[in-house]
Amino acid sequence: MAYANFRDFYPYYLSEHRNPTCRKLHFAGSTLVLALIAAALFTGKMWIFALVPIAGYGFAWVGHFAFEKNRPATFKYPGYSLMGDWVMYWQLLTGKIPFEERDARAGQGADRA
Repeated sequence: MAYANFRDFYPYYLSEHRNPTCRKLHFAGSTLVLALIAAALFTGKMWIFALVPIAGYGFAWVGHFAFEKNRPATFKYPGYSLMGDWVMYWQLLTGKIPFEERDARAGQGADRA
């Protein structure tokens, strides 16, 4: 399915991230990405930037393959998936969506994207 815009895509993105461990791994990976970027900028060691995709994708892919049991949405929708990861990160950080999605309403909070 092709999505016309991010607002239409985001509920699908959340539905692919229902497993609490997958969400936590995404959050950990994104936090590590931010820390690596800060470390590279503050130390001037630009080689640290090479670790950013490993940290970001590594944690996320473990979450999908080992816990969510699905293929990462980034394989089909790379741009929207990158946006979705950061929107989900912010919503998890601010409590707009829970780490522990207990019911089938994984799209809850999508209207705030």
